[in-house]
Amino acid sequence: MHRSRVYAILIDAPEEEAAQAAAFWSAALGAPARPVPSEEQFTVLHEAIPGLVTAIQAVDDAPRFHVDIETDDVEAETARLLDLGATQVSQWLECRVLRAPGGHLVCVVPVHSDPDVFANEARIWS
Repeated sequence: MHRSRVYAILIDAPEEEAAQAAAFWSAALGAPARPVPSEEQFTVLHEAIPGLVTAIQAVDDAPRFHVDIETDDVEAETARLLDLGATQVSQWLECRVLRAPGGHLVCVVPVHSDPDVFANEARIWS
């Protein structure tokens, strides 16, 4: 048994356009843009979507949107999503990058949110 929940919506932008993308989405959504000092590829859009982290991620690929699912068991959640038809694309640190049917990226990450938020909002899977 494990738990998971949608943790973040990421707006992926090519590295050379990430700063402009962050400025645009910050203004468009009325959400202050705050770079993440320890992870310079991320700029968080504070409170853009209540209850979810919303961020710009600088990538060396085409622009796209992707979802991060946080879980208390990365291996079990990855297996669950693979059983549903996703394919694994890569692994980055503890994060598993999957491609869902239809082509969208989904990252499975360890729990990042406040433990009480995770406990109250995560779905339980068997």
